[in-house]
Amino acid sequence: MWHWEANPLNVSSVLAMIIGGVVILLLTLGVVTYSILWQRKLIGWIQWRIGPNRVGPLGLLQTVADVIKLLIKEDVVPAKADRAMFLLAPIIAFVPSFTVLAAIPFSAHHVFTANISIGALFYVALSAITIHGVMLGAWASNNKYSLIGGMRSAAQLISYEIPLGLSIVGVVLMAGSINLNDIVEAQAKSGLWYVIPQILGFIVFMIASTAELSRTPFDLPEAESELVAGYHTEYSGFRFAFFMLTEYVYLFAMAGLFATLYLGGWSGPLLPGWLWFAIKAFLYISFQFWLQATMPRMRVDQLMSFSWKVLLPLALVNIVITAVVKAFV
Repeated sequence: MWHWEANPLNVSSVLAMIIGGVVILLLTLGVVTYSILWQRKLIGWIQWRIGPNRVGPLGLLQTVADVIKLLIKEDVVPAKADRAMFLLAPIIAFVPSFTVLAAIPFSAHHVFTANISIGALFYVALSAITIHGVMLGAWASNNKYSLIGGMRSAAQLISYEIPLGLSIVGVVLMAGSINLNDIVEAQAKSGLWYVIPQILGFIVFMIASTAELSRTPFDLPEAESELVAGYHTEYSGFRFAFFMLTEYVYLFAMAGLFATLYLGGWSGPLLPGWLWFAIKAFLYISFQFWLQATMPRMRVDQLMSFSWKVLLPLALVNIVITAVVKAFV
């Protein structure tokens, strides 16, 4: 176990950080690659189709082939786009999505990540930066569909970020800490996953996190039937891949946050901690794919009013109930 985040900055700690970053990046790329394949397979089965089965045994290399095809495509920049902002936007969107993984406790010991004392706050704060990359890319494209998609994305993420953050407050009150590892240990010590006492906060979290990920039924920023492809309509090649990578890295990160806050993270009997964590994260990711295959898209006005008139009051009620229970029980 490396405590590089708690030691003075020197050559060995810098080397440890670089190695940790590379390992987490490779892990993330592997998870993203096979999450996309699992998405296509699962939705295919739900719709009575076979799904990808041509590239590699059982189609296992289909996503790899798709990524290679995407990376060797021409990187087109529209003539009337703001070139500097257009090129920079995918990077601004991607970096926070990868950085938040530093706070996720994949196992009992933060071997390649950091045991940050403000882990929950770190996640919420960093993830809010991505919207700047989305808006910049949408505006710099000089395309009406992109701009509308970017504005929808900004309105949606800001509206649902508040109930998402408030749902986490309930868990923080119960654990008495905003350190994600402390939250896992509090659940392991009590023998009770917070999904039970925090059932109201759990429901709010599931809905708000789906909206934050812009996944069905909240996929309005990329609504193909209305906006072509939304904010990344003008992007192609590896810059388009950056936006797609951002989307799926956030799916992985949100699955990790879900497992940590409500299902006891890495804790569990018999199996290794990292395997428990993987199983719980897999359940969240599969749930999102099941929603995609079964739910229709909401209207814009329904989307906004649902957040402010329903989800936000429920999140506040959950905090009040949790605070009263903690104070008097």
